Amino acid sequence: MESSFINASLPDVADRMLFAVPKKGRLYDQCLNLLNHIGIEFHRKPRHDIALVSNMPIALVFLPAADIATYVAKGNIDLGITGLDIICESQTADDVAELTRLGFGKCKLQVQTPAINQSVTSARDLVGQRIVTSFVNLTRQRFAELEGVSIDRMKTQVRFVSGSVEAACGLGLADGIVDLVESGDTMRAAGLHAIDTILNTESVLITNRHQRFPKLVETIKQRVEGVLMARRYVLCQYNIKRESLERACIVASGRQAPTVTSLEAEDWVAVSVMIEKKELADKMDQLKEIGAIDILVLQIANART
Repeated sequence: MESSFINASLPDVADRMLFAVPKKGRLYDQCLNLLNHIGIEFHRKPRHDIALVSNMPIALVFLPAADIATYVAKGNIDLGITGLDIICESQTADDVAELTRLGFGKCKLQVQTPAINQSVTSARDLVGQRIVTSFVNLTRQRFAELEGVSIDRMKTQVRFVSGSVEAACGLGLADGIVDLVESGDTMRAAGLHAIDTILNTESVLITNRHQRFPKLVETIKQRVEGVLMARRYVLCQYNIKRESLERACIVASGRQAPTVTSLEAEDWVAVSVMIEKKELADKMDQLKEIGAIDILVLQIANART
């Protein structure tokens, strides 16, 4: 594989794994938070897009999120964080390996039309009309499917704009738009509503298929998965009579199995079990009903799967 231009122009990073993260935008702050939690220490100088990690042989490369999948796919970057929508739009899915989904940056790529136009109720109603988007490839794929033809034979007109897509219908430039929607507030303010969802997207950790640093990539992957698990679960501890233990383990079985420890009191045991945060309140109520006492909940700072 050819040496990347990044390595060639920056000899200080020649022996380091290049890890790309978004340089700004909706994913930037959450990526920095994740890097902090997985123990990556660095200092980014103002107006610099390269930062050397002080405690690992890694160089962080700050790039536009829209470019990261392409750099990873071509082998210029070893590891990267970007959106699933970017991977699909850049048509690099076959050239990158998805390591894990990160659970943040979740949104939907949707077809939106003016809410006042009640005759348009589905994306099929826009076939043959004008669509404005910054996701040209995904939009063309979707409408070619609806038309039942190849992209080069489709009648729907798909045009690219780089920003303020939601204004296109109001300005008379389009009959519908395709854009990312998180809360939907911006679209509603523009008088638009969703009639189709093309893709549910979120941030993903990706690598190229010709890894230079496979062991280091695996280390980062394990650290990230540990942080994600810690965010998803809490550790619940309680005491219960041994005769009720089987029922308690059915209520809260943990990721593998609960840890059970005998107590000085002959008929009692102490139990530690991981419970998903979203289920915690209900699980605690159920444990209490079958006789658990001294129920405690501990936050998990970090973990390894």
